[in-house]
Amino acid sequence: MVCTSFGPWLWQVSAYSAVRRTVQDEFRYQGQKGHMAKAHHIVFANEKGGTGKSTTAIHVAIGLASRGARVACLDLDSRQRTLFRYLENRRDTMARRDIQLPQPVFDVFEQESQARLEEQIAKLEADSDFLIFDTPGRDDPYARFVATRANTLVTPINDSFIDFDLMGRVDAENFKVKKLSFYAELMWEARMARARADGTTIDWVVLRNRLHNMEARNQQRMTDAIAELSKRAGFRVVPGLNERVIYRELFPSGLTLVDKGHLGNLGTAHIVARQELRELVSALALPEFAQPQLV
Repeated sequence: MVCTSFGPWLWQVSAYSAVRRTVQDEFRYQGQKGHMAKAHHIVFANEKGGTGKSTTAIHVAIGLASRGARVACLDLDSRQRTLFRYLENRRDTMARRDIQLPQPVFDVFEQESQARLEEQIAKLEADSDFLIFDTPGRDDPYARFVATRANTLVTPINDSFIDFDLMGRVDAENFKVKKLSFYAELMWEARMARARADGTTIDWVVLRNRLHNMEARNQQRMTDAIAELSKRAGFRVVPGLNERVIYRELFPSGLTLVDKGHLGNLGTAHIVARQELRELVSALALPEFAQPQLV
């Protein structure tokens, strides 16, 4: 008879071991090639869907490209392909309207093998300043692999204790953080393994998206809980994007808030959203383009 009480513990140990092996294998692979990644890797990752991960990845990519950065994007979600489809729509809009827009190079990973993933990464980063990954909203071995390669790891969450539970467990009475959840522990382990491997610290950024629908007291509880958890897990907290209808409306055309010359008359809400995007990209503190100003 198997003792099932050890199941979750064994699964966590297995996952931790997989992260260590992934990091170690990665740096042996890079050492054999005699170089490390040229592009700055920005990985958008969250095992929960519906947090604005793809929307944020797309707008950051276009925001950087609009400032002259060479940007490549790889969509690891071969089912939904949100980032890939968005940029595909953008390419079609440029052809249909005969206009030029800042456009990253983009591709989708079909989940074939890690070797194939490494080939795509090498190809995309060869002529790029930034390589942006959009990962599935679920546990995925390839998402864990690219997380170990990240220079900047971005985890968007909604201002909800349902979303927060992925990161940490809170006391039901006082909302104090009791412990890290599995995902936060896994990311912590990945960062520590990377630091031991080459001395690099992955900059882990948690984006608080969609803040405006919360009652003030609950929002303060979230603020306090995230601040407490950030000290224990080692991530930075950055304001993200509020939920706005325009993000969904722009998907068919592939346009973004960066493309104001092609959006017609912008209302006040759209202007505020553009400012949020400016502040978000700036807060990521990326190299060379550390303070992007969207025009």
